[in-house]
Amino acid sequence: MSNNISILKGAGRPLSLICRVMIFISIAISFSLFCIGNLVMNAIQQHFKAQDVDELVVIVNTIERVIKESSTNHDEMTQSLSEAISGHHGVYFQVWDLNNQLIYSSPEFSYAQPASPLQIKYENYADHLFHVHTNGKHVRGVSTLFNLDKKKYAIVAAVDMGFHLQFITKFEGTLWVILIIAGIMTLLAAWWAIHQGHAPLRELSETLQNIQIGNLDKRIDTQTVPKELLPLVIAFNQMMDRLEDSFVRLSNFSADIAHELRTPLTTLITQTQVGLGKPRNPKEYQEMMYSNLEELERLTKMVNDMLWLAKSENGLLRLEMECLNLSHEVAETADFFEALADEKKITLKVSGDSIVFYGDKAMLRRAISNLLSNAIRYTSQGEIIELITYQTEKNIFLKVKNPGKVIASEHLNKVFDRFYRVDTSRRRQDEGAGLGLAIVKSIINAHQGVIKVESSDGMTSFEISFLKNC
Repeated sequence: MSNNISILKGAGRPLSLICRVMIFISIAISFSLFCIGNLVMNAIQQHFKAQDVDELVVIVNTIERVIKESSTNHDEMTQSLSEAISGHHGVYFQVWDLNNQLIYSSPEFSYAQPASPLQIKYENYADHLFHVHTNGKHVRGVSTLFNLDKKKYAIVAAVDMGFHLQFITKFEGTLWVILIIAGIMTLLAAWWAIHQGHAPLRELSETLQNIQIGNLDKRIDTQTVPKELLPLVIAFNQMMDRLEDSFVRLSNFSADIAHELRTPLTTLITQTQVGLGKPRNPKEYQEMMYSNLEELERLTKMVNDMLWLAKSENGLLRLEMECLNLSHEVAETADFFEALADEKKITLKVSGDSIVFYGDKAMLRRAISNLLSNAIRYTSQGEIIELITYQTEKNIFLKVKNPGKVIASEHLNKVFDRFYRVDTSRRRQDEGAGLGLAIVKSIINAHQGVIKVESSDGMTSFEISFLKNC
């Protein structure tokens, strides 16, 4: 099998589909025509053999009849045998007695009598024929015994095969020429059929060549392709969906990151220009430096978050897995945000089962922190944010619920996109750069988990689920 593959591949580029199919068709046609030719030749030879057997039967019967009529007179028998097959061209025979004495032999025919002539019936002649070359002639014959009273005679009868052999030789040459021509015509027809059969592939190739950046939304109609190409077209359309989505995301990402970086950079430039516009006292310069430092820290955090997401998407993150108490990690993170929540007069409520989980402690705390920070940001004063842990037979869950403005359904699938904001009119500096939920999703995906969001009846809920692994 490996040899066949290497032959098809050739020395360099793999053979074309047409070449591969034509090689197999050529082998199949050649084998078929070879078998057909041999079967036809064998059938003709069997036909001539059957004719010769029939003629040998007539000859032997005639000789037996002559022997029976003239058995009492040797000279009369010899004369009768010489006239027995007069008028038959290419027929020869000999009659021997049991003392190996030749009674009669056809002219130009010599055949040594077998030591033990066959005592066979006429219907078995075909299984006991012999072939000899005598006096420049090819003959086919049979040797048999004839019992008459107490005497036995050995009869050797033969027919000339010259006409048969000449016909077979000419017919065989003609037959192979016909079969070769038929094979070539069949191969040409097969090549044309394969070429026409590949027409949908050529059309598909032309369609693919016409897809450029400006028409990534173009798809191939699955109703216009043969069913053999349907899986390929479906896979291509799905690939184009993913490519278009990635391209749109990349375009949006480029625009968003340019906008996000422009705001703090503009602030830094403006403040610096104002500060340099006229001489100021040290305190004013210090306040300007603090303000610039805040913008620089914001830029640094944004760049670090973007680098982290890039590593996550390219599989470069290395998880430091350990056995953790998920409930304990949630409680510890909530304690860290307790001061911020108190400042906004928000209550953090932690409840649920004590669950052991195998994961990266730092990453899980970062994900919980981002969810909790997001919940505090959009929760009104005096409200309660709930952090609930629970488990089922196969999964463990963490749910973060906060009251607030309902997120419209068209935004729910996009809240985890980078730089995405439900309310694009809000650009407060304390809202961050819009990367928090994207980082949460990357962390959950790295732990083979799933995160989803629901928002209705004045309540927004983020639910994380993991498979039990510890």
